[in-house]
Amino acid sequence: MNGLGTDGGGSTHNTVSSTHNTVSGDAVIVGPLLMAQHIEGIQLPPPPPDVPPSQGPMPSRVFVNRTKELADLRDAALSLAAGPEPGVVLVVGVGGVGKTQLVAQAVRRELHERFPDGQLYVDLADHRRDGAVDLAAVLGEFLRALRVHKDYVPGGLAERTALFRSVATTLRLLVKVDNVQHAPEVRALVPPQGLLVATGRRVLPSLLMDGAVLIDVAPLDGAAGTELVRRWHADADEGTAADVVRLCAGHPLALRAALEWLAARPQLTLDDVVRDLTAGRYGTGDDGVREAMGMAMGAGGGTGEGGVGEAVDSVLDSVVAGVSGHTRHLYDLLGVLPGTTATADLLTAVGATGVDEGLGELLSCRLAVLVESSDRPRRYRLHDVVRAHARLRARALPEERRRAVLRLVVDFYADAAAHGDALVLGDRFRIQPPPVRPLSELAARGTLFTDRADALEWLDAERVNFRAVIRVAADEGWYEEVWRLCESLWALYHSRKHLADCVESGLLGIEAAQHQARPDVEIRMRNQVARAAYELGDLDRAESQLNAAADLLGLAGDPRLSGVVQESRGLIALARGRSEESPGAARERAEEARQLFERALAANRAVPDPHGIVVQSYNVAQALVAGERWADALGVLDEAAETARTTGDEPMLPRIDLVRAHAFAGLGALDRAVAAAGAAADAAAGLKQFAKLDQALELLTALADRAEDRPLRAACEEKLGALRRTMGLRPPAAPTA
Repeated sequence: MNGLGTDGGGSTHNTVSSTHNTVSGDAVIVGPLLMAQHIEGIQLPPPPPDVPPSQGPMPSRVFVNRTKELADLRDAALSLAAGPEPGVVLVVGVGGVGKTQLVAQAVRRELHERFPDGQLYVDLADHRRDGAVDLAAVLGEFLRALRVHKDYVPGGLAERTALFRSVATTLRLLVKVDNVQHAPEVRALVPPQGLLVATGRRVLPSLLMDGAVLIDVAPLDGAAGTELVRRWHADADEGTAADVVRLCAGHPLALRAALEWLAARPQLTLDDVVRDLTAGRYGTGDDGVREAMGMAMGAGGGTGEGGVGEAVDSVLDSVVAGVSGHTRHLYDLLGVLPGTTATADLLTAVGATGVDEGLGELLSCRLAVLVESSDRPRRYRLHDVVRAHARLRARALPEERRRAVLRLVVDFYADAAAHGDALVLGDRFRIQPPPVRPLSELAARGTLFTDRADALEWLDAERVNFRAVIRVAADEGWYEEVWRLCESLWALYHSRKHLADCVESGLLGIEAAQHQARPDVEIRMRNQVARAAYELGDLDRAESQLNAAADLLGLAGDPRLSGVVQESRGLIALARGRSEESPGAARERAEEARQLFERALAANRAVPDPHGIVVQSYNVAQALVAGERWADALGVLDEAAETARTTGDEPMLPRIDLVRAHAFAGLGALDRAVAAAGAAADAAAGLKQFAKLDQALELLTALADRAEDRPLRAACEEKLGALRRTMGLRPPAAPTA
């Protein structure tokens, strides 16, 4: 067996013994046994708590009159779960009829025991854009819920789908999906084992042809509705209760809202509710309300309840008219807000008063609900049927007032995103100036976020709202805010790999820059779109955007803009080189990449930008290694490492050492390659760069295999398996000898 402690080439000098030597750069050579022991001693973070995810709306304590539907859902679920293949149940009914609550009740009563490995939940309305669902984002949330570390969540849909199936392959999971509109949305989220229960407003025939079981949830009939009313209002006269049910068309959401409103007013009776609903005194006067409400609820989508939209509209008019003035104002503001959720901070920023009391009243009337969120602020949303009603009311607001509210919303998110970007990515190159308002002024109390991790969670929780806000700003012609938001959200999109969002917002940013005649901004926006396309594997689209950006470089003053474009073009050249079959063609691509990175390096030296200098030097070295110019790469890396240490750019050191290891391996200096890869592993572990630690351990495994060093290989394989288990992945298969 060839030991890795012997010199594989180049000069060394002894510092401890024949098995411990220092070489050029940062690498420290140790003998094979010591290196194996060193790898075994690398400290990994503790694994996350082994608690199965339990996502989704909580079941209500009061739930009656759905005996048949519960039994049908239970029987279908148990029958499908007993089979060898995963099953699908489709629960269909008008909006607000109680589909989600039916599923929640079934899970609490029986189904949870059948799926011990957890429950995943998503409302596809939060991920739908222009009729299509961002399934990559949904699968990213599922993977994180299954304890896959964010560093291990890939960017593309195909990769996320494959990883989800791999991680969940042995798990008995229950996946709950609300607001399904198309069969492919369901198929993409079915777990390898277990069951998917989807709710929607219309039957999906192709899904039934796949073997899905249909559960139809209709509005309550007279007897069932009366029983429910009398459960909530025990002293109700049966005839009066029946009248309420008739006026609400048996719709559970309408019944619940009307009775909750009455419960808060002990001086009134159920007769008052009947009288007000019969009179219709709180109508909006909008001729399109009834039709729009019916569309929002999905009336006619398979359940045939044509009068439900009118009934629910009347109930909501009555309930909203009966709440306090500041709560009604809050409700109208929620109708104006883009996006799906709101926090007390946002509502305060747009001029709401008595926010806590108003939100409490909306919650008690069942007009609003609390939303699960991993970040700190409490988030609220209107039920989608209620939101449709609130937005119809908002149409009656004066246009000037509506635009003023929207402007406050856009300004709030633009400043908040800028502060979040600063915390997540630190002192990076930005075109926009820092926000005028300090972070503390954006919160009703305390701060929105306090550190990098906190800021990233807040940005991610607001992702759907950001998307809607950027669209609103573009529609209203607030172009500076469009591109400011896009530039700031790179911190979120790049960190959490929301690549589809990056492309969508970036295209709006390009249009905004063109409206403002800002070539510098357009270059930045095109580069962001190109980087997202590059990570999605769409190299042609990325190159097209970069070519358009390059045409504008002569109009931009800051040389760093040239640097970012040339860097991106260099990355594409490297990627194309990796796919070349001919070694000569691959080397030509590597040389092309080197020249592009050299231009980017020169642009950053012209500023000067120390971090940019380190990054582009690292990129130059990558291109040199790809072109098999190993010794040249080592010289560049030594200079980059020195600059990184001098300027405190420690996060770049593991990357530099990984490329150094490849360069030494290319020269045949396996001992130095192992030392450099070990240094990369140490630095990555200390910085909690787990993806880089994974790369270092994989490289060490390959180097040990090449040198036939079985102890080191075994130590690396064991540590790599432990790391991946800690990161939420199944252990890798052992490589063949």
